[in-house]
Amino acid sequence: MSWDRRSSGGGRPRSGGAAGGRREFVRPADDAPGTSRLFIAVPVAEDVRVSIRELMEAVAGASIDERTYGQPRWVRVDGLHLTLRFLGAAPDERQPALGEAIAAAARGVAPFRVVLSGGGAFPDPRWPRVLWIGIGEGAPQLAGLARRLDEQLAPIGWPPEGRPFAPHLTLARTDGVPRADEYARRLTELAEGIRFGWQVDRIVLYKSIQGRGPARYEVVAEAPLPGEK
Repeated sequence: MSWDRRSSGGGRPRSGGAAGGRREFVRPADDAPGTSRLFIAVPVAEDVRVSIRELMEAVAGASIDERTYGQPRWVRVDGLHLTLRFLGAAPDERQPALGEAIAAAARGVAPFRVVLSGGGAFPDPRWPRVLWIGIGEGAPQLAGLARRLDEQLAPIGWPPEGRPFAPHLTLARTDGVPRADEYARRLTELAEGIRFGWQVDRIVLYKSIQGRGPARYEVVAEAPLPGEK
């Protein structure tokens, strides 16, 4: 699949917070021993990842495989995902219970189509900290999955976050990046009208592994969307 600016569409997620100046990037602290940084997400299909890589490199004007000064911190293409719920540093011994929770949330949910469309920046294109692609189709189904996860996670120690669910696909972080607004403008222009779609058939519990370069993600558990039974 190749990206096509001529198609129609363009969903934009919402973000809270006032606009501010560029701030210095601070690497997240290492997690405590015996814990892992976990989140639940929908993985992006391989052919869509190929198209998104093309878009990212068009915005970057260079390869995104190596971090160079002045470039946004692009996420790893092989780990692209739509986050449903961030769990934070969780005790490793709780992972089986979390696997059961995502299986319960997925039970009875049918596969559905998601289409990525349009791009932008949080919290403001003039002072961007995150570059993203929005959701053109499938946002209600993603929100429904997020609600089902909240229902399953609350009894085992993860109450709802208390803020509106705003699905989007993060492409890069731009804290401390010179001319970050230029990258945001270029993304908005190049992503206008794109439509990258795939069939969502599972949700995944991931472990985020920090280190040099972009974080990488390891599958801890996954649950298929079986449909009604």
